[in-house]
Amino acid sequence: MEVVMGALPSLLPKLAEILTNEYNLQKEVKGGIKFLKSELEFMQVALEKISEAPVDELDKQDKIWAKDVRELSYDIEDKIDTFMVQVKRNEPATQNGFKKFIEKTLRSLKQPKSRRQIATDIIDIKSRVEEVAKRRDRYRIDNKVVAKPVTIDPRALVRYEKVAELVGIDEARDEVIKILTEGNEVSKQQDKIVSIVGFGGLGKTTLANVVYQKLKAQFDCTAFVSVSQTPDMDKLLKDMFYQLAKYSTKGINVIDELRQFLHKKRYFVIIDDIWDVSYWDVIRYALPDDKDGSRIITTTRKLTVAEQIGGAYRMKPLSPQNSKVLMFERIFGKDKHTCPDEQLKEVSDRILKKCAGVPLAIITIASLLVSKGKNKLEWYDVCNSIGNGLEDNNTMESMRKVLSLSYYDMPYHLRACFLYLSVFPEDEIIHEDRLMWLWIAEGFIQSGKKLQNSFEMAKSYLNELVNRSMVQPIYDYYRVMIKGYRVHDMVLDLICSLLSEENFITILNSVHYTSLPEKIRRLSLQNVKTDHNMLGVSTSMKQVRSVIVFRSSINLMTVLESFKVLRVLDLQDCDLSQDNSLKCIWNLLHLRYLRLGKINRLPEEVGNLQFLQTLDVANLEVRSLPPTIGQLRHLMRLNTGWPTTMPNGIGSLTSLEELSDVVIWHDSCTIEELSHLTELKDLGITCCIDWTDSLNKSLVEWLNKLKKIQSLSIWFESQGWNFDGWDYGDPRHLRSLQLFGDDFSCSCVFSKLPAWLNPSHVPQLMDLFICVRELQQEGLEILGRLPALRRLGLDLEITGRFVVGAGLFPYLVECKLGGEDEGHVVLFQQEAMPMLKSLELTMAVRETREINGGFDLGLGNLPSLQDVEVWFRCGGASEEEEEEAKAAMGHAIEIHPNHPTLEVDGEDFHWTDEDEGAHEYEDLDAESGTDEDEGDVAPMHHRLEKRFQVKFDCPIYRN
Repeated sequence: MEVVMGALPSLLPKLAEILTNEYNLQKEVKGGIKFLKSELEFMQVALEKISEAPVDELDKQDKIWAKDVRELSYDIEDKIDTFMVQVKRNEPATQNGFKKFIEKTLRSLKQPKSRRQIATDIIDIKSRVEEVAKRRDRYRIDNKVVAKPVTIDPRALVRYEKVAELVGIDEARDEVIKILTEGNEVSKQQDKIVSIVGFGGLGKTTLANVVYQKLKAQFDCTAFVSVSQTPDMDKLLKDMFYQLAKYSTKGINVIDELRQFLHKKRYFVIIDDIWDVSYWDVIRYALPDDKDGSRIITTTRKLTVAEQIGGAYRMKPLSPQNSKVLMFERIFGKDKHTCPDEQLKEVSDRILKKCAGVPLAIITIASLLVSKGKNKLEWYDVCNSIGNGLEDNNTMESMRKVLSLSYYDMPYHLRACFLYLSVFPEDEIIHEDRLMWLWIAEGFIQSGKKLQNSFEMAKSYLNELVNRSMVQPIYDYYRVMIKGYRVHDMVLDLICSLLSEENFITILNSVHYTSLPEKIRRLSLQNVKTDHNMLGVSTSMKQVRSVIVFRSSINLMTVLESFKVLRVLDLQDCDLSQDNSLKCIWNLLHLRYLRLGKINRLPEEVGNLQFLQTLDVANLEVRSLPPTIGQLRHLMRLNTGWPTTMPNGIGSLTSLEELSDVVIWHDSCTIEELSHLTELKDLGITCCIDWTDSLNKSLVEWLNKLKKIQSLSIWFESQGWNFDGWDYGDPRHLRSLQLFGDDFSCSCVFSKLPAWLNPSHVPQLMDLFICVRELQQEGLEILGRLPALRRLGLDLEITGRFVVGAGLFPYLVECKLGGEDEGHVVLFQQEAMPMLKSLELTMAVRETREINGGFDLGLGNLPSLQDVEVWFRCGGASEEEEEEAKAAMGHAIEIHPNHPTLEVDGEDFHWTDEDEGAHEYEDLDAESGTDEDEGDVAPMHHRLEKRFQVKFDCPIYRN
């Protein structure tokens, strides 16, 4: 049974708060509230019991009763919140937040009108609760399960980090590559298409990606795009163009631009997840057939689509042996290819037979079995629950049966979060912050009086979904950081099937568009291009709590004002710059979460939304906020996306935990205001103020107050800033520290490495970007022992020789070693930086020869190296020495086993032995067609992309 608990998790704490305070309530009101609290607690326990059984095993009466309870809980919370909003509006909030709010709410009961209204509501609610209660004979009480913090299971991450090593993929990969490359010289020059076909969960996308990674270096340009059931074709084609051309199209006719760009080029394109051949027809027309030997791979679930595309390749299930390897490695760890427990062999064979070689089914069941330990009886329970499963057929219903086992094994608090993933369209990349703040606004995260705050609890829930294989992490280019999450198509199909009988989320798109339910609680509009009148203004819309819009042309502004209890509004994909009806948003007083698309400015009326927790205005055209923003005392997250001027009064937002990106202009007022925001955990600053000693002192004093900071990024426009006075205190939770200046120079420095920047004090630090004026070899070794460091940017202002020895920087993946003025040499010994993939360094030619006696830095000792970028400083060196240094670097790259890419002073470097040290450069800007004047439009962001290709993903520039 779908176990969304309605509003009970958030409603019960509110009733409890009211009853824990002694106030002169009317006797019948106080008694009514006690009755409601008691009855709803019993109902919640009963719902938890019901949730343990699959929906097809429940009595119909239980289904109806559970639905009535959930709907009733929503209505009760709507009435209580409406009352609270009425008495709270325009009253100043206090730092204590909710408790003080309850106290003021109860005081308002002395007002005759308010007292009569709440009394009437309680009588009505009590009557409805009694009516629902009569439908159930008794309640069974169990101990409430309390969610514990969860970290991501490392075995779950390995599955996604090493897709190319997925069990059983080699044979299929080689077959597809052979089809693409076989034939005589004439046929090799012709375009070829392979269409991989198979049902969901078989591994089509994985196979296509493995072939793509294997062959893409052989082509002029490549792209990998996903179509899905309801594609936005314009967005898809623009995305394809960007991947192929490495710059964005500014034209209107993307197809013509694609054909023009690809003319006489060998391209390799993956078109993933095609559901309808009509979408393929559009894409195929955009890809010219110039007989230059281009290659295309498509994936689809439908054989008829594959046959119409051509080159159908039927995906095969895993062999019995590979199925065992996949399952046992997931359960018992790497290199466990057989069942290590004799008692579990028979039941594991039965389970694998039912999974029928489907990777998704095997991984899902294996993730479930991990939590069962080696309990033979529980393994048999899982096996018997599958029923016939996939043994006799491969239908969608059988797969749902397999996947649903993991769903019903979830605790109830996790199920609502899991089902909520359906608000995102198919194949949408779900960003972590967006998802978790939505969960919080919806009331799914109840941290209570635990040490964890709501955001940390939400992160724990997300990690648990990853561990259960219900959500897949998506990594950045070097597979260092998780940049988002994706829900597998089969898992999304399961969610939609579970939602079909429940009124949890209403999805409107070209697939799920049906008649509206009697009451809509949450509404997700996905690629809908229908007139807004389809929604109407009916009774069914008055209870809407959430509206999230994805690339839809529906104009919601005329109906938004009817959503009286709306708590979540996400219009990120909507252009609101020309809409005069935006004013209706500022009357939605229940809003907890507001994310807006393109708007000209944020009006002063935003101050009306005093319950707001998240405000995301990353597409704001006027980069300043109104002074009324200071009235949002419950605001926890303020995201402006780009550097934005903050008004006076920003210091009153004492609940803020995340703030980006603040601009500090030519006075110290903003610093003084920000000094009050001591709850900040994630902060991005653009400091455009000229350095003075007093301002430097003020900034450092403020930083000393930020005891909870986890991610800090500051960009300085002027030189001279010094952070020696920054005493972090207890930096155990610090994950990212980035301090840099204009063109990423040393605008801000530490004279020496801070004492708190050591392995025991910063065990979670993953990103570090700093400048140290007098760093010694000992300091470099201290940094090399940081246990979690993945990305390092280190600017040095000292001449000397540094050695990265064996065992240092064991998990570092990206590294920038710079320095504008002084000459320093960094040498790499064997077994140093074993995971390093990207290296950027500055080489002072004359000093390198004098200190090192040559230009060999030991790059051959870096076994994982993929990309190298070198910036030469040639002051005092002859042209011959400069050419010798560059040739030596090119040779080091040439003989490296990985043959990494090399950029010299921002240009591609090609080294060939035949030319006796000759080298040639390729102008990246000329090739890609980028406009040098683009830097005048967005200079900071342009420099960020040019200098680091967004590898360091500074929070300042994160949407």
